[in-house]
Amino acid sequence: MTDTAENQTPNDRQAAPPRSIRSFVLRQSHMTAAQQRAIDTLWDSFGIGYQATPADLNARFGSSRPKILEIGFGMGTATAEIARRLPETDFLAIDVHGPGVGNLLKLINENHLENIRVMRHDAVEVVENMLQDGSLDGIHIFFPDPWHKKRHHKRRLIQAPFIAKLLPKLKTGGYIHLATDWEEYARQMLEVLSSFDSLQNTAADYAPTPDYRPETKFEARGKRLGHGVWDLVFKRMG
Repeated sequence: MTDTAENQTPNDRQAAPPRSIRSFVLRQSHMTAAQQRAIDTLWDSFGIGYQATPADLNARFGSSRPKILEIGFGMGTATAEIARRLPETDFLAIDVHGPGVGNLLKLINENHLENIRVMRHDAVEVVENMLQDGSLDGIHIFFPDPWHKKRHHKRRLIQAPFIAKLLPKLKTGGYIHLATDWEEYARQMLEVLSSFDSLQNTAADYAPTPDYRPETKFEARGKRLGHGVWDLVFKRMG
């Protein structure tokens, strides 16, 4: 008997059809015993399986707190810290890499966090099919793959078609917070977000890093390489 999407665990392989926008690139990576154990023991409590129909996020979290979507949380360290700093906010964290999923579940357990739910799926499909319009108070996308070579820029996540998919999911007054350590990508992000009349920049160009966002390992790495770090925070005005 085939499992439904709702009953699938992150260990289940998902065959996704070809698509023009993808939120991830699959890479080989090693799952530690602790990360696998976290998936095995904590997924039922903090994991959400993909479904191709709209989901009630309040029901999934068991609360009516504000909801933030985070796309691409890496190993989850910053996600767990943000959730700790903002206990009155719920975080739906999406990534496809098993070790990161396992590590975030482990951090949730170690830090006694109740305000995170984890998904292992293509975020584009989640946005298109699972999130209801006006269901989000904010969106975090920190240090997405910059695809440095010009011929690969078309693979970048932050492009107008993807932002157009995200905007209806935001409540009026909700925000999009992006961060990158790649200056040329920061300029592209600024251009893309500024092209939407319904989005208003909260700064003249790049925003000061909000207090809730800790330094990530990617940020630290960028600083070691002499890169700057650019945050962008735009609000949906209508």
